[in-house]
Amino acid sequence: MNTALTIAGSDSSGGAGIQADLKTMIANHVYGMSAITALTAQNTTGVTDIMEVTPEFLAEQLDCIFTDIRPDAIKTGMVSSTSLIETIAEKLKAYEAKNIVVDPVMVATSGAKLISDDAIDTLKKKLLPLATVITPNIPEGEVLSDMKITSNEDMVVAAQKICDEYGCCVLLKGGHSLNDANDLLVEPGKAPVWFNGKRIDNSNTHGTGCTLSSAIAANLAKGKNLEQAVKSAKNYISGALAAGLDLGKGSGPMDHGFAIDGNF
Repeated sequence: MNTALTIAGSDSSGGAGIQADLKTMIANHVYGMSAITALTAQNTTGVTDIMEVTPEFLAEQLDCIFTDIRPDAIKTGMVSSTSLIETIAEKLKAYEAKNIVVDPVMVATSGAKLISDDAIDTLKKKLLPLATVITPNIPEGEVLSDMKITSNEDMVVAAQKICDEYGCCVLLKGGHSLNDANDLLVEPGKAPVWFNGKRIDNSNTHGTGCTLSSAIAANLAKGKNLEQAVKSAKNYISGALAAGLDLGKGSGPMDHGFAIDGNF
């Protein structure tokens, strides 16, 4: 069985973070593993507290994983401190990790910044250059490209700027009232490719970014090329949203197991 690793925080409500990542990985038929960067107390209405792990403990988790069950692909999620980002980058380089999907979680849907300027700078310098592909949303794309994105043409220019700057592929996600559900993939030396998603009337979208990046990693772990991996991941997330799961009082989770047979 192919293997994938998520390096991210824990979501106590199970809709995002490592819980969403692991559900996504098993639903996409890879063996999932996790290195936890932080514990969060949260539910569908918001986050009430965060407790980060130490860089030393994160390093120990990564050493244990890479020296025993080596991952075929890695996904990183929100990492809010400089020291943890440096630890991740150091270990990924030391173990010559492949198929690295970086979800550069920096800006919330509301526009609020989720990590410090110092951590963003470290993310740019240390982690993004190691990535196979990064998956920014529109606000994160604006931070990384240092430009406003208000049109399809802007998306193409911004994604190409990010690709050129960091030497990695870029999946710039639509949404935020721009090109909703349509994402743009830019790979070095290739023409941009649009992935048109299905617009699904479902307000329960907690964990969509985590789920998409994990599904891409799972498909890369299985040997698919990046374009195939993104297409498959988009189809998976559309199915998980269309299943119409409705839990919690806020923006609830998707049904990650919508396509799992009940045959044990």
